[in-house]
Amino acid sequence: MTLARLTSPGAAVPATLAPAPTFDLEGVLASIDTMAAQKPVAAQIVSVANSDDTSAAALAQILAADVALASRVMKLANSAYFGMRGRVTSLQFAVTVVGFTTVRTMATVAVTDLDDESRLPADFWRTSTSVALAASTLAPRFGERPQDALCLGLLAPLGVALLHHNDQEGYAELSAAEPTATGRRAAEVRRYGIHAYRLTAVALEQWGFARSMVAPLAAVDDLSDGDAGLLRAALELAARLTVADHQAVPMERLTRGLLREDAVPPVMDRVRAEAEELRLAMLGQ
Repeated sequence: MTLARLTSPGAAVPATLAPAPTFDLEGVLASIDTMAAQKPVAAQIVSVANSDDTSAAALAQILAADVALASRVMKLANSAYFGMRGRVTSLQFAVTVVGFTTVRTMATVAVTDLDDESRLPADFWRTSTSVALAASTLAPRFGERPQDALCLGLLAPLGVALLHHNDQEGYAELSAAEPTATGRRAAEVRRYGIHAYRLTAVALEQWGFARSMVAPLAAVDDLSDGDAGLLRAALELAARLTVADHQAVPMERLTRGLLREDAVPPVMDRVRAEAEELRLAMLGQ
């Protein structure tokens, strides 16, 4: 598959925006590889964490070489989310508690500079942690593992960060002009030839993440795709909590009837209670 250029020839550009810069997907992904070279421990974790030959002891040994990242993993393991307040005292135990996929997700955050809020759109992490906690809480209803859903939610907005970094002023204007998530994704396709969640899917696929992480991102707008229902529900819940004047979309419609509106309030309560602590753990604050 050729990834060199995904900007659609002749694609319509909103009149309020300046012409988009040439969006070279291959170049964007290569720039992440360049960043990875500056964070070799995190890059190594992204590479080896899903290997069948990697043990918790081996992963903890690699992780120990990056004090900041190791501290974040320890903090997350002792957070309210895992219910282990103060009981995780070793890095190997922390790796076991949070799971390999979560450690790999945290390393991906470090590699892609998502831990630097100065380079991100406003409220990026507030939205990301809300999506992650909503997805994790709802996961059993969709037959998914909560920790895998947490990681999907945390990494889903990676494409938003990449588009923002590539076209900061233009992407800010695009976001302001499109108050709805569906409208924003359509505008992203017009401007860049790809929407942010599809961009995340391409990146995660290139790095060898499981199909269960990749497929929902690519199919998020296909209401007939049941595999993306959990992600759509989590995105909707996060929008209700973080977007002013958000026009709610019925959960039954987004999830093909798997989730009813009466199940939403307790999920929103949990997200409100735990999102900030998760953000601080992910950012090492």
